[in-house]
Amino acid sequence: MKEFWFHMESYIRSGGGVMIPILGVSFIMWMLIINRVYVMRKLFIRNIPRQEAGTLVKENRMPHKKYQGVNSLLVREFLSKRTGNREFDGYILDETVIRLIASMDRYLALIGVLSGVAPLLGLLGTVVGMMATFDVITIYGTGNARAMAGGISVALITTQTGLLVSIPGLYMSGFLTRRAGNLKQRIAGTAMYLRRFL
Repeated sequence: MKEFWFHMESYIRSGGGVMIPILGVSFIMWMLIINRVYVMRKLFIRNIPRQEAGTLVKENRMPHKKYQGVNSLLVREFLSKRTGNREFDGYILDETVIRLIASMDRYLALIGVLSGVAPLLGLLGTVVGMMATFDVITIYGTGNARAMAGGISVALITTQTGLLVSIPGLYMSGFLTRRAGNLKQRIAGTAMYLRRFL
């Protein structure tokens, strides 16, 4: 394990100062991805069927606490604000649906931006590394390969790290966007079904 951390430290040092923002972007992006995966997974599992959701709304009963899915969340939030007036309840249901649908997109745009920023930071590292290489060439000429290797190392490592952060981030951004779209459709479909029980 010590050897692994030693190699990681030397890898980060080889990439220079640009590695710190790249790793910072990676850390924030993966914290947001883990948060969204956990929340969306919870909304998919332990769900109640639409028919049961309609029965609960009709009888004005809250779903059991063990149900944490998207249908039970919709029913729970609607019943907590229900007035008993059919017209007002329709507005309350619409407002609840809009709020839940908006919450499905939370952090997704930021995840997409962070996964797009990572390769640009890698490109910045490439430019910094090449500038360092040209500085060495200006002073020593092309005869000092060891001095030139430092700048080229910075250029290649930062580019590689930026891409390694970006590619899985873009994949997860697309995956989470599809999951959010699926959840939005479930919320909208359940809300349309619940209207008959107001």
